[in-house]
Amino acid sequence: MSVDFETEDLENTESLDSSVTKDVSEQVLLSTGIRVGTLVKTKSMASFISRTRPDGLHIIDVAKTLQRIELAAKFVSNLDLSRVIVYSSREYGKTPVAKFTELTGTIPLTGRFMPGTFTNPLYPKHLDPEAVIVTDPSMDQQAVIEASQVGVPVIAICDTDNLTENVDFVIPANNRGRKALAAVMWLFSRSVLQQSGKLSSDGSMSYSIEDFETKLIEDE
Repeated sequence: MSVDFETEDLENTESLDSSVTKDVSEQVLLSTGIRVGTLVKTKSMASFISRTRPDGLHIIDVAKTLQRIELAAKFVSNLDLSRVIVYSSREYGKTPVAKFTELTGTIPLTGRFMPGTFTNPLYPKHLDPEAVIVTDPSMDQQAVIEASQVGVPVIAICDTDNLTENVDFVIPANNRGRKALAAVMWLFSRSVLQQSGKLSSDGSMSYSIEDFETKLIEDE
């Protein structure tokens, strides 16, 4: 599906001057590992990589991450938020999805994605979304495929090794780490709230990045 996210205004820079980071320091943001990719680089993700470390890990241009979060938030905020699905099959995705949807009024979906959720109107738990947000297009493949089949735009958090087939808009970021995923979803929710007029540009979030993080049992 063709969706206009106004990507022509993206800059090729690693500067962290975006307003989306106003109430979180650069040091805190980078400490989450948000920009640390994998040892694999796919062709579709190459343009989001700024450099490769000596150990082979690809580093994502975090400025592009922030810019694309803002564009995605602008798009989402113009939809009926009660019909935007946020899905993650990852265990680490449960808390970020729960907090994001609580703040934005979108619909959470975690765990196993049942076939027909988007494509079979006769399925008792059938959903008819205006847009679908996933935390990993590989792990969340069934949701991505079904959204594509019914013509629903897909926004995906993609790591350096992800393929982006059937993804309409990529948010490049580390989607494996608990802290990194929490940071992305915190930034995304903050931007959606700002774009929809529910949070001022200098307003503070009711949750911290740490609150968005799925805790391990031993952490509790």
